[in-house]
Amino acid sequence: MKHLNIWALLLLLCLGCGNKNKDGQPKQIAIVVSTLNNPWFVFLAESAAEKAKALGYTSKIFDSQNNTALETDHFENAIAAGYDAILFNPTDAEGSVVNATKATDADIPVFCMDREINSRTAATSQILSDSYAACVQLGKLFVGDLDRQGNYAEILGIVSDNNTWNRSKGFHSVVDNFPDLKMVAQQSAEFDRNKAMEVMESILQAHPDIKGVFCGNDAMAMGAYQATVAAGKEDQVKIYGFDGAEDAVNAVKDGKINATAMQFPKLIAEKAATLADAYFKGERNFRKKLPIAVDVVTPKNIDQYIAYGKKN
Repeated sequence: MKHLNIWALLLLLCLGCGNKNKDGQPKQIAIVVSTLNNPWFVFLAESAAEKAKALGYTSKIFDSQNNTALETDHFENAIAAGYDAILFNPTDAEGSVVNATKATDADIPVFCMDREINSRTAATSQILSDSYAACVQLGKLFVGDLDRQGNYAEILGIVSDNNTWNRSKGFHSVVDNFPDLKMVAQQSAEFDRNKAMEVMESILQAHPDIKGVFCGNDAMAMGAYQATVAAGKEDQVKIYGFDGAEDAVNAVKDGKINATAMQFPKLIAEKAATLADAYFKGERNFRKKLPIAVDVVTPKNIDQYIAYGKKN
């Protein structure tokens, strides 16, 4: 019986080893996000930190402020400080590859969250919302709401982010099949609310008759809405966003914008932390890309949703 107790104790000690670094301290996870200027990314980062803590790890959130050079500093500091894993929301699909590669070369696993990098080897795994498929659905809704005709505009996100183009391509794969729907303006507002308001103001001045605007994220959709209100055109222009942020969910409920696409940042963040935990425990066979489904949210189904997810 004594031998059995000793083996049980050794087993428990071994199981605990996966949560400790070489100094016997809890393993550290760096959470590097593109920007904390957007509530959606704040929620993503905080969800990752909460899950890491629940799994027995310490973590620290780093804000890259949409600056690849600052992101590079964060990676170099995380590597030098001996972080054991990096949960990563990249600033640039191409420019961020070198940072992920540095970490991987230093035997630090990198798990991308939401945003993609253009490499199949630099990251251990990439957990990505299925933006294209969601925007196909948004495109169908847009076509129906505009009765298949009229001028419209598109406000793009950061042009170096693959999400920008995946969303745009999904939308256009539907809308471009209707020749009486004409895109009269397409401009980037870099996923920023204030920039989107300025862009929308300019679009409305040049094209006062537009019937709709497709925005690459909710922050820009809300900025576009502010511009339509200022121009007295909030009842004329139908607005579509993407993310499922709190203000956009409320705006759909209040009839201010027509729809958004609900990503699930908590699910993405928790999955990334869980994969890091699996890595610490010896797992090495990870899917290079793990798609997460996105729901389209409209006034018809808004009661099923809250900010950043579904009710219950």
